Amino acid sequence: MSTRKKARFLVPFGELGPGAQLAFVWLSFLTPLLVWCAVSYLPFVWHPLMRIVDPGEVSYFKPDTLVEKRVFREENAKLAAAGKPLATGEPANPVFLPAPHEVATAFYRSFTTPPKRKGEPWLHESLWHSIQIIFWGFFWSSVFGVPLGILCGTFQGFSKISEPAVDFFRYMPAPAFGALAVAVMGIYDGPKIAIIVIGTFFQQVLVIANTTRKLDTSLVEAAQTLGAGRLQILFQVVLPGIAVDLYNDMRILLGWAWTYLIVAEYIGASSGITYFINQQAKYRIYDNVFAAIIIIGIIGFTTDRVLDVLGRKLFPWQKTSRPSLLKALFRSRANPQPA
Repeated sequence: MSTRKKARFLVPFGELGPGAQLAFVWLSFLTPLLVWCAVSYLPFVWHPLMRIVDPGEVSYFKPDTLVEKRVFREENAKLAAAGKPLATGEPANPVFLPAPHEVATAFYRSFTTPPKRKGEPWLHESLWHSIQIIFWGFFWSSVFGVPLGILCGTFQGFSKISEPAVDFFRYMPAPAFGALAVAVMGIYDGPKIAIIVIGTFFQQVLVIANTTRKLDTSLVEAAQTLGAGRLQILFQVVLPGIAVDLYNDMRILLGWAWTYLIVAEYIGASSGITYFINQQAKYRIYDNVFAAIIIIGIIGFTTDRVLDVLGRKLFPWQKTSRPSLLKALFRSRANPQPA
């Protein structure tokens, strides 16, 4: 019995207690952090370079420069053979792999240190610009994608006339439309928003259509028995019936929009968080690069958590949706609306 309890997390479709759930959530974040710390602070794990402390008699060695261990050993072997002072150094990682404490410091420094060149945006300005690109891209994608997806999932006619073409276009990489978007919309925010729209619209239609088809058809049959018309079925049965799943689909698809952000901001004039990351990479300030990338993850994850909590408030009936729908049908029986 004790063995079963210990291995409960391996039971197919089993449930964990609240304490175990919290422990696993923390473990999901701590595991990559611990790996990062091991790579950064333990020389025997992965420190392929040597940071020069004293260059000795090697002319091209300078303090704090990084050289390959092979080169360091070869130069010291030459110095030893010549009887000259040896170079000294300490194991180090490449400059593009900063330690966690350096990235943590960069979180603060990126918001408080002015940009290197006058006129360049601060990190918070870059982030705000990127958030606006995501918002408008996903907004326009949803304005057209959500209704079309629901119609395709509800009416076979819409499905047959729309989904084959949508399924065809979804295989075309959104960035491939970049040059055309710039030609039509200019070099600023227009083409970037268009890439987000193209990258999410076609997937949105297919995902939402599939979600709509999962609606229990007995609800539709009950509504038809009560005399409901097509519009009544669409707005009073289908929409309430898929509301929870539709909301969760939109949360997932919003994350999809974030994955297109960096590519979209390369189109036309570079801007937003992509511009900030590129500039920091040019200056070889890779701790700022890591900080900016992690901030994107934090914003996306926080947004998803907020939407999750909001969804529980908006749909408190999600575990008992069927009785609520049937009650709504019987309430509307006295007032049937023609299609």
